[in-house]
Amino acid sequence: MSSIYVLKAGLLTTVQDLGRPGFAAIGVSASGAADPISLRLGNRLVGNAEGAAALEMTLLGGTFVFSQGAVVALTGADFGASVDDGGEVSIGVSFKLRPGQTLRLGSTRTGARCYLCVQGGIVVPPFLGSTSTHVLSGTGGFWGRSLRAGDMLTTGPAAQVFRRRRIAPPMLELLASRKVLRVTAGPQAAWFSKASRRSFYLATYRVQEQSDRVGLRLEGPAVSQNRPRAMITEGVSLGAVQVPPAGSPMILFVEQQTTGGYPKMANIISADLARLGQLRPRDEIRFELVSWRLARALLIEQERLMASAEAILE
Repeated sequence: MSSIYVLKAGLLTTVQDLGRPGFAAIGVSASGAADPISLRLGNRLVGNAEGAAALEMTLLGGTFVFSQGAVVALTGADFGASVDDGGEVSIGVSFKLRPGQTLRLGSTRTGARCYLCVQGGIVVPPFLGSTSTHVLSGTGGFWGRSLRAGDMLTTGPAAQVFRRRRIAPPMLELLASRKVLRVTAGPQAAWFSKASRRSFYLATYRVQEQSDRVGLRLEGPAVSQNRPRAMITEGVSLGAVQVPPAGSPMILFVEQQTTGGYPKMANIISADLARLGQLRPRDEIRFELVSWRLARALLIEQERLMASAEAILE
């Protein structure tokens, strides 16, 4: 067991794993990493199971002191990381920190979130089978909150001898920024006028400043219904594109409410959900309608690549 001292916490740094699916019926959303592909690959770089707990940093990273040293990897957005006496650190490559060495991360250069994966994983008590922090409800993770300066984290024992690993070039496509998000039609898509549906898929939307892990609010052409109508509150899924009465779409994200009473124009396909986690305020996006068959094929191909032995190079 080793420790990590938080010298600076950054803007929003939380403990995350792959979430706690299966509890929506009791009102608990899955939470978990906003960019699960980056988390999974980062854990493989350091020899962990893909779902091991790591640190998710948002827009501005922290500064961490590794008292006993560690094998670590950074994935996701480039936060300009460096180590004392060691210079800048590359994204997507595992490296070893000496006892007492400090890792510093700055503000984002690309994307919204960077993941710090440590061999052995971050050790915190699980809540409903997951270590993920659900910020909105104050549960899971490190005391149910984002990290603060002075916090001390514990990591699990190192299970492997250090090997320098890097993400293979074909896998980098899964991490590449994608500003055209693919969607399938939502359950209430027919409620919207043909003109609104056409506009929705042709328009460019901007991510608003108020966006967070609950949802991404979008600024752009308003979407209107054929006629005003109310709907009974129903379950909603991760990536659902809801349209409130004002007509501004919102994409439900990892800490979403589990039910909602707004009609859904579309739903982000599973293969593109990780890319939502790298969208920053003021980023511009568009939507592309695809079939259920294609959405399923894209997810199968993504998981085939993730499972391949060639995903990580030594």
